[in-house]
Amino acid sequence: MTTNASLQARREAAVPRGVGVAHPVFAARAENSELWDEEGRRYVDFAGGIAVLNTGHRHPKVIAAVEAQMARFTHTCFQVSPYEPYIALAERLNAIAPIEGPAKTIFLTTGAEALENAVKIARAATGRPGIITFAGGYHGRTLLTMAMTGKVLPYKKHFAPMPAEVYHAPFPFEPFGVTVADSLRAIETIFRADIEPSRVAAIAIEPVQGEGGFIPAPTELLQALRKLCDQHGILLIVDEVQTGFGRTGRMFAVEHSGVKPDLIAVAKSLAGGFPLSGVIGRAAVMDAPEPGGLGGTYAGNPLACAAALAVLDVIEEEKLVDRANAIGAAITSRLHKIAARNDVAPIAAIRGPGAMIAFDVVKERGGYEPDAERTKQVLAKAREHGLILLSCGVNYNTVRLLVPLTVSDAVLDEGLLALEQALAA
Repeated sequence: MTTNASLQARREAAVPRGVGVAHPVFAARAENSELWDEEGRRYVDFAGGIAVLNTGHRHPKVIAAVEAQMARFTHTCFQVSPYEPYIALAERLNAIAPIEGPAKTIFLTTGAEALENAVKIARAATGRPGIITFAGGYHGRTLLTMAMTGKVLPYKKHFAPMPAEVYHAPFPFEPFGVTVADSLRAIETIFRADIEPSRVAAIAIEPVQGEGGFIPAPTELLQALRKLCDQHGILLIVDEVQTGFGRTGRMFAVEHSGVKPDLIAVAKSLAGGFPLSGVIGRAAVMDAPEPGGLGGTYAGNPLACAAALAVLDVIEEEKLVDRANAIGAAITSRLHKIAARNDVAPIAAIRGPGAMIAFDVVKERGGYEPDAERTKQVLAKAREHGLILLSCGVNYNTVRLLVPLTVSDAVLDEGLLALEQALAA
């Protein structure tokens, strides 16, 4: 019999240690918000493949769309022989994205590719090199996106030097003692000390930081960045890789602020588990690169495009944007009740829009000193109780909840009970 332990031994022998694994639980099958390992044990999935499964594991409509496309063809390379699903998906995203004026979309494969191409497009459109991002932000593991990412461990260690002309400002978060005014002053300092604004191509920001700890960007900050970008001819890139497609109670998280960016990077839940990413942007900006300057052999794979079209149908038909708000309200209510107890691990800073919810494990009730070791224990105990959880945050003490938006109330309650038991252990 294949076991988790035997697969772990094979994994250690065959796969580099640099590929980290959160749980030594090897998936055998999955449906909606549930997963079974190779030993037949069932888990409630509150990780969602790191925000990839807003429509759940193997949604029937997504699977049917992919099967239908497989019967036609699986690959031609869009740059060789293009196909209708790519165009149809671009049309749909152009119509719903919060972009001012006409929009265009390019498809790629990974979130990091989306951010890299957003930067390429911004540089082509402005003729400028500089990029400003934020501490705690995560944009990918490629060399450029590592430079954009505002977290050294584990993403940058041993990989220096980083590409030039990337600068970081602090991200506002009250428990860290950083305000919106602090962040804006830091950008002005960058303009004075490092690079003049006339050489900055873009400012890139996550509307809710993902790996940085599920920290929402204040509306005040996003509005100020839009004004700053307009003042200096800088493009505003919003990284919606983790936040997009209903997760935050809006189709795109930036919609909470009313701000319209110039470029939006998307991936993860776009295609329901199939590898697909994209950049949506103002048409004039998107057309800046020369023909051949954008693309990729597997970019916009037809199976993934078919899946994404089905995902958009499911989000609309099953009202998953509204469902995200209902799920988030249920999770937040339960967490506040847990936080009030004296017989559980102290938790603080319950936060997040829609169903993108997180909290921090701290050492003392009423304080904010992070407890990274206890956080690891909570994740391990949750697994023992049949719940798959993930952590994040610059202090490694944030527990994030990314349950599929298609979860039933019964399975959601089951997962929250397991979380409560893990915190009480």
